[in-house]
Amino acid sequence: MGRYRKQSSKTSASLRPVGVAAIVAVVAATLVLATQSPASAATVSSISTGDHHSCALFADGSVKCWGRGDSGQLGYEATTDLGDGAGEMGNNLAAIALGTGRTATAIATGGDHTCALLDNGSVKCWGENTYGQLGQGDNGFRGDAGSSMGDDLNPIDLGTGRTATAISGGHNHMCAVLDNGTAKCWGIGGNGRLGQGNTATLGDDGAEMGDNLTAIDLGSGRTATAISAGHKHTCALLDNGNVKCWGRGGFGQLGSGSPDDLGDGASEMGDNLTAIDLGSGRTATAISSGENHSCALLDNGNVKCWGDGSSGKLGQGNATNLGDGAGEMGDNLTAIDLGSGRTATAIAVGQNHTCALLDNGNVKCWGEGANGRLGSGGTTDFGDNAGEMGDNLTAIDLGSGRTATAIDGGDKHTCALLDNGNVKCWGEGGDGELGQGSGSDLGDGAGEMGDNLAAIDFGAGFTLSTTTASVTEAGST
Repeated sequence: MGRYRKQSSKTSASLRPVGVAAIVAVVAATLVLATQSPASAATVSSISTGDHHSCALFADGSVKCWGRGDSGQLGYEATTDLGDGAGEMGNNLAAIALGTGRTATAIATGGDHTCALLDNGSVKCWGENTYGQLGQGDNGFRGDAGSSMGDDLNPIDLGTGRTATAISGGHNHMCAVLDNGTAKCWGIGGNGRLGQGNTATLGDDGAEMGDNLTAIDLGSGRTATAISAGHKHTCALLDNGNVKCWGRGGFGQLGSGSPDDLGDGASEMGDNLTAIDLGSGRTATAISSGENHSCALLDNGNVKCWGDGSSGKLGQGNATNLGDGAGEMGDNLTAIDLGSGRTATAIAVGQNHTCALLDNGNVKCWGEGANGRLGSGGTTDFGDNAGEMGDNLTAIDLGSGRTATAIDGGDKHTCALLDNGNVKCWGEGGDGELGQGSGSDLGDGAGEMGDNLAAIDFGAGFTLSTTTASVTEAGST
């Protein structure tokens, strides 16, 4: 389905031609503005980071997104980047229109798309839709032009009587755990990442969603409690604490002891898909999938990662791939050294880095350090050489007396939800994904973290307004 893919008009440098020849299209978009209410400062309950954008879910169920907006992934019926210029955050950053009376209970950001799990169990997605990742039965983008959000945005058909309990966004695919414990994925199907035993793209044509979208076969009697969609692979946490992964396996990210893709051929799912060996007696409590690696938080608070080991993102003191050969998983896969007596309560996997929220509220990140995504005040990789992990890996300075309650890793940036309800982000900031009103990277230089890193300004309490503004944008094919 042919269409213009609009880009931000802020600077010519931000224009990225998608087709063979770039053209400039001027469009008028309607931007829903937020007006300040007498309420106190907005309180964030969760965060999610995509390739080049970030989103926050607030305690009242509203959602705000900032960063790259070229595909409508920010949900403001425009393609303008937000957060990279003065006056774009705070009360000037709108709450996204989710529909009359609707609020969100969870958010999930993909490559250039965003999804929200709503209070009634339905799911709405907006942004890029080249491969049907919005689950609308077409390729049309949403959130990039007028009349595409709010009541104009249809919830995804998950099947007769079905609602969702969890969602996760991959680079160009989307997954949901449903209320009956089944899991469904849609979008691009390359490498078998949708778990359908083929490589078909689903969600871009009519009659591919709803009851026609088969739930993933997780094995006899098995259901899912969580799901994590990576770049080209997907992992599910099962009801018995086991983990199964499918899709691209070239770096060992499936933990199968082979570089083979799984889920792209008949008889590769269900009971034929072996659960990952996490070690004797070990189960998982959380999972996170990146571009070419995966991590699990184990029931004893340890963390294990497998797949592409470049830049040290597996935290093993080397750059070796793990999970793609025999004898590399299970008890042979060493738990990451997080420091003396330290365990993890959450994990977050970015494109080429990994972060853990520790039991004392500290955050440690390792892997590629470019752009400052590790928050170390430099660009050095950590975890790829001996002596860089454990007590030698310094916890990120979040500010005086501050600890974190949640973390998330984007493509090249990282965000943390702090114990006082504030959010701080660091790493690549070129599209405004750090929410600082500039396009500067942060965390890659001395004096940029801690009290010197300002919490993102979300404004005081806010309510949706019907006020509109005309925005002129440039586009390309």
